Amino acid sequence: MRSYHSSFTSPEELSEFELDAKNHALIAYILMILGCFTGVLWFIGAIWAMVKINDARGSLFEDHYENIITVFWWGLGWSIIGFALSIILIGYFILALLWLWAAWRIFRGLMRLTVNRPYYGLFDPRAFG
Repeated sequence: MRSYHSSFTSPEELSEFELDAKNHALIAYILMILGCFTGVLWFIGAIWAMVKINDARGSLFEDHYENIITVFWWGLGWSIIGFALSIILIGYFILALLWLWAAWRIFRGLMRLTVNRPYYGLFDPRAFG
């Protein structure tokens, strides 16, 4: 497994295994982005990541799958809470914050994926253990 401290990895340096893991993560990210506007694709992107995560174990891109799955489950939970609380208007605030948080996590992941970097960076505690 590669170090989280690695710098930019050119596409030519990626093995077939890592390139496959990257492509499946890219598909899941795109589905999640489209799902921010359609809903159904959000679920399909998350399911795609859940199905493909075992194929990406040990690759440079494994934590992108974890990011997608985390965004999905937290998003689903907070969406339910937000919709329930929309009766007293605070739910709309929760849903707006959730949308911004999810968009940030997805776009950050997509940006890091396109330059062949893991989702979690040097300053994340996961990078050290």
